Amino acid sequence: MYIINGKGSLIRLIAGLFVLISVMFSQVFSQAWIYFTGFVGLMLIISATIGFCPMELIMKAFGVKQKIPCEK
Repeated sequence: MYIINGKGSLIRLIAGLFVLISVMFSQVFSQAWIYFTGFVGLMLIISATIGFCPMELIMKAFGVKQKIPCEK
């Protein structure tokens, strides 16, 4: 997987896992986990509107390769 928009997007996979896990934790452990779900949603909105994504920066720091789309 690569850091790209669309199919194979590692960032979307991680965001989805964060949301699912935090919703499950909110049901099992504490309702406060819903705030984490809201934070993930806010970061997705910020990423979509202005292009800033903290998870992308973290993944680049760990050496995840970025796939560059082909230009036609």
